[in-house]
Amino acid sequence: MTEQRKLLETEIRERLKNLDAWSLDQGKIYKEYKFKDFVAAFAFMTKVAEAAETVAHHPEWFNVYDTVRVHLSTHEVGGISERDFELARKMDGLAKS
Repeated sequence: MTEQRKLLETEIRERLKNLDAWSLDQGKIYKEYKFKDFVAAFAFMTKVAEAAETVAHHPEWFNVYDTVRVHLSTHEVGGISERDFELARKMDGLAKS
C-alpha cells in the first residue's frame, strides 16, 4: 500500500467531480444512499464492511431503515486522503450491484 497524505481542498474538490453525489461535509467526504428497504440497506452495509476490512479503512456511517449516510476521512492523516476516494468508488459500485 502506498503512503497516504492529506489532500488539499482543491485536490478534494477536483476528485469529487468524478464521483456521483459525493460532497464535502464537516471535513469529510459525504454521501447518502437510498435503498428499497432496510434489508437492501443492510445488505449494502455488509458488503461494504467486508470490502473495508480487506483494506483496513472503515466508514463512519449511520443507517435508518432504507437510508445509509456515509462520511469518509483518514484518521492517520487527519483529513481526506486518496484512500477515502478509493473506498467511495468501491461503495458506489457495491450500491449498484
